[in-house]
Amino acid sequence: GFLAHYGKFENVQNYVALVGSKSEDLDEKTGYYGEQLVLRAQQLGLNTCWVALTFKKGAAKSHCRISPDEKLVCLLALGYGKTQGSPRKQKTIGQICRDEPKELQNLPDWYRQGMEAALLAPTAVNQQKFVFSRRGNIVYAQSTGGFYAKVDLGIVKYHFEFGAGKDQFIWGK
Repeated sequence: GFLAHYGKFENVQNYVALVGSKSEDLDEKTGYYGEQLVLRAQQLGLNTCWVALTFKKGAAKSHCRISPDEKLVCLLALGYGKTQGSPRKQKTIGQICRDEPKELQNLPDWYRQGMEAALLAPTAVNQQKFVFSRRGNIVYAQSTGGFYAKVDLGIVKYHFEFGAGKDQFIWGK
């Protein structure tokens, strides 16, 4: 009952509260590991949706135990939706790739596949505010700002890894 109607939520009965120990990288880790839950739930035939800006945190906190050293980052709505969702506008690889334009035609397959998978990742308000660059097999992912940017970066990194293959590259700092 406390999920807002933005995003067309109706009758949401189940959710997962994404809570973790307060740390510098909590939001990014929440996105990374939360997206693994999202994709697994989808594989099992459940519909999911990230819920960050559109719920009352006080109401959510009253339904779960959160210690003083923990933070409620966001929620995952979970259940059977009326539909499987709808397509959304998507950026191109050229818009998220900071590599030299002349190199876009010569990208390694694993890198291109990683970016294609990242473009399918859900992000806050569907803005896809992230970019990639690389040096050899070292890949850099960066947020370009916005609401829940660090959560989005974790989600996008998981999708990139899934598409590229974890053994093809290492993350740069």
